[in-house]
Amino acid sequence: MKKSSFVALLLGTVSGVFFALGMCMAMIPEWNSFRPGVVLGCAGLVLGLVTILVWRKMEHKQPVHVSGKALLTIAFGILGTLALGVGMCFCMVWDKMVLGIVLGLGGIVLLLCLIPLTKGIQE
Repeated sequence: MKKSSFVALLLGTVSGVFFALGMCMAMIPEWNSFRPGVVLGCAGLVLGLVTILVWRKMEHKQPVHVSGKALLTIAFGILGTLALGVGMCFCMVWDKMVLGIVLGLGGIVLLLCLIPLTKGIQE
């Protein structure tokens, strides 16, 4: 394993744990730690962005160029993820199974559409 991959693995894992723990702290009312949870979750997001920057620097890659296609792809991914998450909430929290399944499947389809959107369709 290359050093850059190992560093990215460690930083990515730590940032993911910070983000997940922060979101649990913010969303579970019994813990009474909403503000510290938001801070920890934001720290996890920032560390995730730092991970990307450090990995790209160690791999001697060019900085990420933001284009219209990149912004569209990101927006599409966020929309699909939110649809999947809201569908899960409808099923598990609000007891609306049919609507939740339809929304969740719609989110999965949107996320699957990201593959041809990013890679393209070739013969």
